[in-house]
Amino acid sequence: MPQENQNNERRSEDLCPRPDVPPAMPTEPLVTPIYQAAVYRCDDPDQADSLLSGAQRGYVYSRDANPNSDLLAERVRGLHGAERAVTCGSGMAACAAIALAHLTSGDHVLLGDQMYGRTQGLFEKELVRLGVTSARVDACDAAAVARAMTPRTKLVVCETITNPLVRVVDIAALAQVAERGGARLVVDNTFASPVLCRPLELGAHVVFESLTKIMNGHSDVLLGVVCGSSAGWERMTGVVATYGLSAPPFDCWLAARGIGTLALRAEKASTNALAAAEILAERSECAAVYYPGLAKHPDHELARRQFAGRFGSMLSFTLAGGSAAAERFIHAAKSIPFCPSLGDLSTTLSHPESTSHRGLTPEQRAALGITGGTIRLSVGIESPEAIVAALAEGLAAV
Repeated sequence: MPQENQNNERRSEDLCPRPDVPPAMPTEPLVTPIYQAAVYRCDDPDQADSLLSGAQRGYVYSRDANPNSDLLAERVRGLHGAERAVTCGSGMAACAAIALAHLTSGDHVLLGDQMYGRTQGLFEKELVRLGVTSARVDACDAAAVARAMTPRTKLVVCETITNPLVRVVDIAALAQVAERGGARLVVDNTFASPVLCRPLELGAHVVFESLTKIMNGHSDVLLGVVCGSSAGWERMTGVVATYGLSAPPFDCWLAARGIGTLALRAEKASTNALAAAEILAERSECAAVYYPGLAKHPDHELARRQFAGRFGSMLSFTLAGGSAAAERFIHAAKSIPFCPSLGDLSTTLSHPESTSHRGLTPEQRAALGITGGTIRLSVGIESPEAIVAALAEGLAAV
């Protein structure tokens, strides 16, 4: 072989090395490794067939399943006391997976009228193209939900705690309504987390979480999870894989680490939120304060029973001066970042009129009690003194 061809062949081999073979491990790591692999080796076609059919446990392609996503799903499954769980690439991916697994053309869905805007968009815009219809109803009124049920209603979808005015839904009552109507109750538990509420134990059929929020707690991943019973689960994992809704290994590894401190963070944030709500309720600049831990909140007794005496990390308040007052507060409260999300270690704020509910008409926002002066707080785990000082700084400008 000519010398030039030999050199070219060697260079090609250098550019395309054989895949690494993992070393044998006589000991196991205490912390689960990151399995950052798209595909896994199979011994032969028979093993590949066995793995892909589910006859043998293991992994072939990371979109279908990977060790980190399975570990995360198992942890959340345990937290919710569920029989089954699957992770997804975001909270909305989890919501979409539920819809795609349970609905078909001609089906009808009842949506809580204070649902997250993207959830409303999924059911009211995207799924309409597939022949699924929906209607909004006050999920805090079980009797109203019962009246809105139709023979075609297959899902009743609500939030444990609504966004942004933190109303609390009676999950046990809605579960009974759904059962009587032959429908499934689907609960978005993102604001509560399983530390505050485990909807499946109250009769819900399916629960989903945006792990992006307090479950992970560090604002560095986008993930979701669906939990439920084995009954009716047949299509769920297939939908997640087929539609590409699955979760990547590294994000799952981060979220599993975050969940290790979930209980501590949720308890501390709940304590801080109550302290912040009590301070705001005393300030003349606030026309209204919305927090279920306050005795005057319309759902205080329900929240006390359903959440075992804790009330969560989310609260909202409306400034008497409207949009102008909200803008001054946001600019002055420099240590509270304006971040349209929630569940971080530190306290953040959002302005529903310009973010989460910007897609609604002014009349629709007014009907929900959202004005230009409404600010939503996601309370973190700082010292309560630091949070109170930050609020005082903003209110001074109002």
